[in-house]
Amino acid sequence: MTETVISAKDLSLTFQTNDGPVHALKDVNLDIQKGDFVSFIGPSGCGKTTFLRVMADLEQPTAGTITVNGVSPEQARKSRAYGYVFQHAGLYPWRTIGGNVRLPLEIMGYDKADQDTRVKRVLDLVELSGFEKKFPWQLSGGMQQRASIARALAFDADILLMDEPFGALDEIVRDHLNEQLLKLWDRTNKTIGFVTHSIPEAVYLSTKIVVMSPRPGRITDVIESTLPKERPLDIRDTPEFLEIAHRVREGLRAGHAYDD
Repeated sequence: MTETVISAKDLSLTFQTNDGPVHALKDVNLDIQKGDFVSFIGPSGCGKTTFLRVMADLEQPTAGTITVNGVSPEQARKSRAYGYVFQHAGLYPWRTIGGNVRLPLEIMGYDKADQDTRVKRVLDLVELSGFEKKFPWQLSGGMQQRASIARALAFDADILLMDEPFGALDEIVRDHLNEQLLKLWDRTNKTIGFVTHSIPEAVYLSTKIVVMSPRPGRITDVIESTLPKERPLDIRDTPEFLEIAHRVREGLRAGHAYDD
């Protein structure tokens, strides 16, 4: 029996603004199972990031319910259930790479020996061994984003929430990091929620693709991937891959057909 890690029921979120209410999410229902790699895809402003932020207790829903590991997002946050990777690496320029990765461990009160062990382990995981004493400005954009992922993994949360982490990178670097992320997911068995605008990225990475409509953000399709877990980059040229990508594209088109 697979374990449900994140469960949203009739979830809605409305922001109150000076120009009137903005309906960011409406009647969202979704279950994410332990070990899933779930990508959220949809047009800008469809609520993908908002939904991720609700899971992380960075936004509060205005209707419906959501649980993370069977408890509220607030309780999950306090029990350090997840790591969060933002669109930009967000590394402190005055701290070394090791110092940036170490920061959440310092805040959480891990002892020095445990910090050292964890920093070394996660830098190994993201293939940044030997860069601990470098500063962010000495690393490429892709390496900085890998350091950001290492920081999110440092305290070994079971859930990794990633908000378009590779969106600003060029295609060659992005392909390489997609491959590395799949290997990382395979080695760690994390449950991953991943926001993207890229159809090929969503199809390549995911066990489940959640297609969302323009605001108010609704789920128009949930696609279970039939691709094998081992995915070389050239799998993107196979009929099976192209068929899933076509269904994602159709889901996005169907979402645009809704009347607001």
